[in-house]
Amino acid sequence: MPAAAPKLDNVVFEDQQPDHSESRAELLAGLQLPQKKINPKYFYDARGSELFEQITELREYYPTRTEIGILKRHANDIARHCDRDCVLIEPGSGSSEKVRLLLDAIRPAAYVPVDISADFLQESALKLGREFPWLRVHAICADFADQWQARTDLPEGRRVVFYPGSTIGNMEPPEATAFLSGLREWIGSDGGVLVGVDLHKSEKILNAAYNDAQGVTAEFNLNILNSVNRLADADFRHRNFSHRAFYNRDLKRIEMHLVSKESQTVRVNGSSIRFDKGETLHTENSYKYSLQDFTDLSQAAGFTLQKSWLDEKNLFSVHYLSAA
Repeated sequence: MPAAAPKLDNVVFEDQQPDHSESRAELLAGLQLPQKKINPKYFYDARGSELFEQITELREYYPTRTEIGILKRHANDIARHCDRDCVLIEPGSGSSEKVRLLLDAIRPAAYVPVDISADFLQESALKLGREFPWLRVHAICADFADQWQARTDLPEGRRVVFYPGSTIGNMEPPEATAFLSGLREWIGSDGGVLVGVDLHKSEKILNAAYNDAQGVTAEFNLNILNSVNRLADADFRHRNFSHRAFYNRDLKRIEMHLVSKESQTVRVNGSSIRFDKGETLHTENSYKYSLQDFTDLSQAAGFTLQKSWLDEKNLFSVHYLSAA
């Protein structure tokens, strides 16, 4: 729970943080699969969010600076598609850094950041509210995969979902299609989706981006064990695991794993989880798309791709989708 309530007139904080019992059940179920896995949403506790912000500043990690360049360069054109006075909703908002690049151009009626980390979300919302005193910020601590919007009285206005960072690449393609399709319930018949998508490129660039020389991504990956320990009464030890990330050419995705350095048993929510030496715990995928692949995916979800913006090296893309 956040330590204190917001004290700005233009900032509202709404706490719909999931019950820990739901998280424990989800985590245990993933760890009992033949290929053990953890949902990457559990990366983003307060420390994980801080580490990810560090990752975005690394030389090897091209997605953030490339997407920022696209948003800066095309802010006015993007604003024309989103429309002024829209209600701008950002699931998995983190520090809300990228939306800052668009606020003056779009001038939304309200900005709705949705994030699972309560303390980090509240801090980010207050900071944004101070920087943009004209902006109404309605921050919601929730798992955006949950039905939070049904329990929230959002401001009136045309709804546009802002989903940057190629977070959609963390989903299996059928899940990404289902996620986009679900957004239609959020935005209605006249809304839109502004989404960042990472593009296919050389394996050398991809592998370097997820294996930085400073080891920040490795620390970020290992930090997910802290979330599991806290949420699921587990006793994972960092020193017993190592970071591994690689490009899966067949599936066109980066995979991140934690590799067990030894045979070991971990207690999770009262259950014993056995790891063999060398066995992996799958923590994240990051799918890479061609423009045609993403066009097909968005159409399958019931959207029309209205406009795409790319950087000059074709590393990254931002798309505006409207309900078909």
